[in-house]
Amino acid sequence: MNLQGKKILLGISASIAAYKSIHLVRLLIKAGAEVKVVLTPAAETFVSPLVLSTLSKNTVISGFANSSNDWSNHVMLGRWADLMVVAPASCNTIAKMAHGLCDNMLMATYLSATMPVMIAPAMDEDMWKHPTTQRNLAQLQTDGVQIIPVASGELASGLTGEGRMAEPETIVQAIIAHLTVNENAQPLRGKKVLVTAGPTYEAIDPVRFIGNHSSGKMGIAITEALLKAGATVHLVLGPSTQAIPQNTQLTVRRVVSAQDMYEACNRVFADVDIAILSAAVADFTPANVANEKIKKDQAALSVTLQPTIDILKTLGAAKTNQFLVGFALETNNEEANALKKLASKNADAIVLNSLNDAGAGFGTDTNQVQIFTRKGEKIALPLQSKSDIAHHLVQFIAQAIAL
Repeated sequence: MNLQGKKILLGISASIAAYKSIHLVRLLIKAGAEVKVVLTPAAETFVSPLVLSTLSKNTVISGFANSSNDWSNHVMLGRWADLMVVAPASCNTIAKMAHGLCDNMLMATYLSATMPVMIAPAMDEDMWKHPTTQRNLAQLQTDGVQIIPVASGELASGLTGEGRMAEPETIVQAIIAHLTVNENAQPLRGKKVLVTAGPTYEAIDPVRFIGNHSSGKMGIAITEALLKAGATVHLVLGPSTQAIPQNTQLTVRRVVSAQDMYEACNRVFADVDIAILSAAVADFTPANVANEKIKKDQAALSVTLQPTIDILKTLGAAKTNQFLVGFALETNNEEANALKKLASKNADAIVLNSLNDAGAGFGTDTNQVQIFTRKGEKIALPLQSKSDIAHHLVQFIAQAIAL
């Protein structure tokens, strides 16, 4: 899909990243879109309205009245486009959007907007990671605003880290993916997807086991998002008490051990288009399982452990055209360990969870993740509900396999 006939309203706020908006306008026009631009007054310090007007072939609006003292109708502007995109969205503008402040033309247009809204944040890493900014982003997501993940790299401060605005090409891809999803609410219709979820339990004796605290919430949220996207889903679920969606497009196979999970995955892997391995599979299992309950009256108990089968690595070695996504739950050296896993397992993407992030991890209703891809992309999703994380992950996959 291109953007032929689409109307894009581009908002630009005051950030050094505003220079990229010039290239963004060119790409949108090249893709066939009609573009109108709204600037905050402070953004004019960073980018020329004349350049943007020339490229877009439309008058650039920055105030409530133009040079002829004619009123700029923010209500009509807020109804004109198919999509509003704020890029860059500065820390200040994000805060205003989250709290409904209306002190410039861009904010008046946003508050009048009846179309979907996307933002591409841009700021220094400390500002990006500040709890206030993350709360504001979470509020915008609750309000239905789609956030284009920031990139990591050199920042205007001279430091290196997260907070760079996504590149114009990435923003255009996100716009196309968003409009495609809106026009075809089921971008994965016809696709078969394997999902693993929950923990595995490795038996010591008939009543005891080695396990972990995974609830299966994340994997089931992913399953629900996939079903909404039109996919046929094979869910391999470890021991979990979570409710399972009822859907004719869903097949559930309950398993207990890592070996059970592998065998269930191996049965369907060759026939699926996508595999998302979100289960918390035990890394070790007892070498010998007692036939009867081990009595406590023993002076001491020693259990010899052996590695379980590496499901992600095994499927990665066997994959042909499948898009393979793994999960990495880490407690230290998180990014380095995730990148190592991405390379060694032959995955297309790794979703990193850190137990050091408050509100993320086992048993919670929220999560905070980073997605690393084989193409070198790093996509940070701020703290939000697991359902929202699942939605963004499915959007990412739909976009990735469409390219």
